[in-house]
Amino acid sequence: MTTLANDAFPNPAKGEPFLLTPGPLTTAFSVKEAMLRDWGSWDGDFRAMTKSMCDQLVALAGDTSGEFVCVPMQGSGSYCVEALLGTFVPRDGKVLVLANGAYGLRAAETMRYLDRAYTLIDNGDYMPPRGDEVAAALAADPAITHVIAIHCETSSGILNPVAEISEATYAAGRKLLVDSMSAFGAMDLDVRRIRYEAMVSSANKCIEGVPGFGFVIARKSELEACKGNSHSLSLDIHAQWTTMVKTGQWRYTPPTHVVAAFLEALRLHAAEGGIAGRGARYAKNRDVMVAGMRELGFETLLKDRWLSPIIVTFFCPADPKFVFTEFYERMKSKGFIIYPGKLTVVESFRVGCIGRMDEAVMTRVVQAAKESLTEMGVSSAAPSAAAIAERAKLAA
Repeated sequence: MTTLANDAFPNPAKGEPFLLTPGPLTTAFSVKEAMLRDWGSWDGDFRAMTKSMCDQLVALAGDTSGEFVCVPMQGSGSYCVEALLGTFVPRDGKVLVLANGAYGLRAAETMRYLDRAYTLIDNGDYMPPRGDEVAAALAADPAITHVIAIHCETSSGILNPVAEISEATYAAGRKLLVDSMSAFGAMDLDVRRIRYEAMVSSANKCIEGVPGFGFVIARKSELEACKGNSHSLSLDIHAQWTTMVKTGQWRYTPPTHVVAAFLEALRLHAAEGGIAGRGARYAKNRDVMVAGMRELGFETLLKDRWLSPIIVTFFCPADPKFVFTEFYERMKSKGFIIYPGKLTVVESFRVGCIGRMDEAVMTRVVQAAKESLTEMGVSSAAPSAAAIAERAKLAA
């Protein structure tokens, strides 16, 4: 049984609930405590903090040769994905966007805003993009220079097969970019096993820091070739990197407190056993929660094969007494904040498995769901026949 120290958990007496979301998420007390000191962004101590953070992140990506570098970027995940696409895709390049949910579609929308060429494979809400699809698309369009894949599509909870996608991409002589926003730190993305040019993630996801910046881990040679690509002054990863190499500082005001918190989060991550240890806890969280919810009658959107240990999507019950907003508020009153669904076809909601939580907490989540259904007078948590039929049709 994976357990965490009691002081890792929110304080119910202060009304702090568990965040069952894909980030921001529940953080350890020591991570919060790390933000109590002020830091000068130009000071040598903070520059050393930035270097330590970047070194640790490159190591987490598996690089031991000095071939990769880490560049932190201020802003939310979407800011950093835009920075990634705007920096690594030349203005005359073309991107194959792999979408099976909201975040792949957001990448396509970003390309539209950037006014750069792209083509889209949209697999809907249920199915991951596969290597053979990628290979066929690349063979059909020699103008494509890059592929962008979402590692974990949190709108549905699908963990996409990035290794398979990588093999297809490089077999065709193209380059892969990975949005690992909600997976890096818990899911394998080792550069020695999965080839890519750059990946992007965020402080407030599986490493369990707080919101405020993201980071790009990129092949140094590829980043060196990106000068002049960016459409944006503040989102230019190449310019951020060259400034850090020259001065040790961020180009513009960094989120100093967030960096301090992230370093503590990295310490806890290492103490838990790194990616393997963090991933194992999240997987146990998922297994306990899914088993309990299924016992209540809920059904998952996805088959077990595609369930990620990051977040799980459930169909809303067909019972007319089930109203999601009421269910949400009842869960919140019991100490758990869940997530609305983000599907395009059926009504759903999501329960996150990441953050400073263990299987004991997930058992309490299931009990809270059971009590909430009873209080609402919901006799069955089973979804509608139409929802099941839609899933079967689209997943066929």
